[in-house]
Amino acid sequence: MGLETRMVYRDVDRGRTKEEDRNPNESNSWNCFSLVAALLGSERCLGSNSGGIAEEKLPAEFGFAATQEKRRRKAPSGRQNGKTFKKPRRPYEKERLDAELKLVGEYGLRCKRELWRVQYALSRIRNAARELLTLDEKNPRRIFEGEALLRRMNRYGLLNEGQNKLDYVLALTVENFLERRLQTLVFKSGMAKSIHHARVLIRQRHIRVGRQVVNIPSFMVRVDSGKHIDFSLMSPFGGGRPGRVKRKNQKAAAKKAAGGDDEEDEE
Repeated sequence: MGLETRMVYRDVDRGRTKEEDRNPNESNSWNCFSLVAALLGSERCLGSNSGGIAEEKLPAEFGFAATQEKRRRKAPSGRQNGKTFKKPRRPYEKERLDAELKLVGEYGLRCKRELWRVQYALSRIRNAARELLTLDEKNPRRIFEGEALLRRMNRYGLLNEGQNKLDYVLALTVENFLERRLQTLVFKSGMAKSIHHARVLIRQRHIRVGRQVVNIPSFMVRVDSGKHIDFSLMSPFGGGRPGRVKRKNQKAAAKKAAGGDDEEDEE
């Protein structure tokens, strides 16, 4: 009796596992598949979680084309799955915790993650500026990307027009970014009673920037758009329809006044 190899594979059509004895001389693909199964484990090669053999490990005998590389799932258009924040390395550092708590209360942030997002964005901007500073001043890349970076910083009010050097980008702080948030500008313009009231107004769609209603408290406002922050035209604060409670009170007052007039007529 010749040498036989016991192979285990998933019967895709019937949905159950079979064991068959095959001669290793029949097909080289079966030998390769058995070797991969022995090295990587049966569950990984058989694709137990997917209900069938993984497509990239499947030999041609099953009727499927063996793929050379895994299919990559693409995110829907317009969605970005990149990193947006970075947690601190030392989670229980007292000085950092006190500083973060102060900023969260001063600028009305919902959680520490909003602060970490700003810190991550600032670190990437500073890294880009630091990399450009290592190049020669006449380098085309430094001139092109440096001017674009400074122009964007000036557009959002993070740097003044006179600060047109990359060294000023390295001096930016988290407070410079938090000052340009829509929530902060709404409070400082006097439209809200507190920084937390400003967040409520924004989330309830009472605030607009230009013609567009913005309900994102962390919206970064440009210098040109700062003077266009106002109440929405559909908001009760902007001359729109009164709210539910106010309409109810007005209806009750009108009904009460009508009842008083009827009593006077009867007298």
